[in-house]
Amino acid sequence: MTTDIAPTAPSPAPPPKPETADGREQSLLQQILSGSWLVSLLAIVLALLFGGVLIAVSNAEVVAAAENFFAAPGEFFATLFQTVGNAYSALFRGAVFDWEARTTERAIRPLTESMVSGTPLILTGLGIALAFRCGLFNIGGQGQVILGATIAGFLGYALPLPPVVHMLVAVVGGIIGGAIWAGIAGVLKARTGANEVIVTIMLNSIAGYALGYLLKENWFTHTSSANPQSRVIDDSAHMFLLLPAPFRLHFGFIIAILATIFVWWLLERSTIGFEFKAVGANPHAARTAGISVSKVTVTVMIVAGALAGLGGAAQVLGTEFKLTGGISGSIGFDAITVALLGRSKPLGTFLAGLLFGAFKAGGYLMQSQTGTPIDIVLVVQSVIVLLIAAPPLVRSIFRLPTPVLKRKED
Repeated sequence: MTTDIAPTAPSPAPPPKPETADGREQSLLQQILSGSWLVSLLAIVLALLFGGVLIAVSNAEVVAAAENFFAAPGEFFATLFQTVGNAYSALFRGAVFDWEARTTERAIRPLTESMVSGTPLILTGLGIALAFRCGLFNIGGQGQVILGATIAGFLGYALPLPPVVHMLVAVVGGIIGGAIWAGIAGVLKARTGANEVIVTIMLNSIAGYALGYLLKENWFTHTSSANPQSRVIDDSAHMFLLLPAPFRLHFGFIIAILATIFVWWLLERSTIGFEFKAVGANPHAARTAGISVSKVTVTVMIVAGALAGLGGAAQVLGTEFKLTGGISGSIGFDAITVALLGRSKPLGTFLAGLLFGAFKAGGYLMQSQTGTPIDIVLVVQSVIVLLIAAPPLVRSIFRLPTPVLKRKED
């Protein structure tokens, strides 16, 4: 005799956990950083191709040849390749090596200029990359650069100190300025849960307006000039040159190398770096493991701001030698691109900073010799940002396979 056993109803699946704003930000950041080195390289290639299209359409000879395309297609393509080739050739000669120069010094000077332009980008990019690795969107590099440059520059002309000591005091002042400015955002994030993106963007504006106000005060500028600029910093505070004139490569590049090594050691070989990455990967699991997320948040922002402030100090003590309203240029915003292109890794950020420094150094020669607008370089940089932020787009264009991610258990 058999007995019928009623099947038991399957237990209902647990409801999905609601996704918080912090969770969405963490997921977005991890997706951006998941791109491979090949994707980054292809993004640069696509950006250069797009820049070539802009160079062509902005050139009168190419446009004239395009009007007669069906009558003389060979002439159109010859003009197209010659125009784009000359522009990128001038860009390379202005950034790496000028084979048309008359002396060896002038031939290799472009490479050193790329290093000079890349130094503040590397330092600031390291600060932003460090925050990214820890799950924080530090968009305040611009304000941190301004504060670092402001304090370093002021100490550079306001204090009568001996050489080397004067430079070190000014550099430390720049580090402290950037650390304090970023620390404000870190404390607000840790204590009140304020969104660091909004806070750092607002701090950028505050820093810019604060510098504009200070440049109107005689006690700060130490000059009676009507122009909004400070007195030239003392020679004793200059970052000394690594090569004789006419080269401008200064000690700041050595600092950038040391900072890259420091960030690598911090993330890969130190206990606090492990906590940084643990919080960046999963703050809830890190908190369960006994890590103070609030403490890590504040510490990360302080270290990131210190690096960005160091970039501002290198800018004013190594190249500008005085404070102006545009002392920071677009370093803080370009550094975001540098950090993304470098996949927020120290070595990658260092190389990306050199690349963008090369764009900046070579863009001037490209404009002067070929008439190509230097704004095209900015467009290329922007396209790189777009493509780096969307790895699936690059993979779909080149039909690359989607990377296999390890399955994570809840």
